Amino acid sequence: MLNEVEPGGLPERHHGPIRPDDGARSSLLDQMGGVAGFVYSTVPVVVFVTADAFLPLPLAVGVAVATGLALFIVRLLRGERPLSAVGSLVGVVVAAGIVAWTGSARDFFVIGIWASLAGFVVMVGSVLARRPLTGVIWNALHGGGHAWRADPAVRVAHDVATLAVAAVFGSRFAVQQWLYLSDSTGGLGVARIVMGTPLTVLAALVVVWSFRRSTRRLTAADR
Repeated sequence: MLNEVEPGGLPERHHGPIRPDDGARSSLLDQMGGVAGFVYSTVPVVVFVTADAFLPLPLAVGVAVATGLALFIVRLLRGERPLSAVGSLVGVVVAAGIVAWTGSARDFFVIGIWASLAGFVVMVGSVLARRPLTGVIWNALHGGGHAWRADPAVRVAHDVATLAVAAVFGSRFAVQQWLYLSDSTGGLGVARIVMGTPLTVLAALVVVWSFRRSTRRLTAADR
């Protein structure tokens, strides 16, 4: 989907250790699991929404869980990290469990909806506290000893990056909560896919830009 990402570029040679944000040279989609990662995150949603349209709710829940289990096995056979594969399976099982408990198909999406709201609040709160979260993370990845908040250009970059992530979370919550209240399970499925990986990639581009800007301005002495 996205190939070489070079927002701002890096010097041709490095003097000293490679920084964590140097990995931005490769495709952002690859860093998030590539095409396979996109498929793993969308297949259970598509299967559940489709099954719910043709089958009784308990059977739709069972099909969704079976799909999650099948994908979990496939990921292990492909040599992926067990923790990542287990995380995806747990997400499907918990969502299915909530649906089985409430008896409402739309509740398959409720965890993601409220997680988006929580993410929005955390991101905006960090900016209001003048400690944008992407800057905190960048500093932690680079040893925790940089006075990044004292550099106006760096702090503004992280304000922008953190607000970009907040915008993704906020838009997901607003759209999906509206669809939830409208009891549109199919619409929730479409929104989950459209507002998933594509928006994550866009926000990640801004975060990579802020990381590289910080690295160029604050770690030049280490190169």
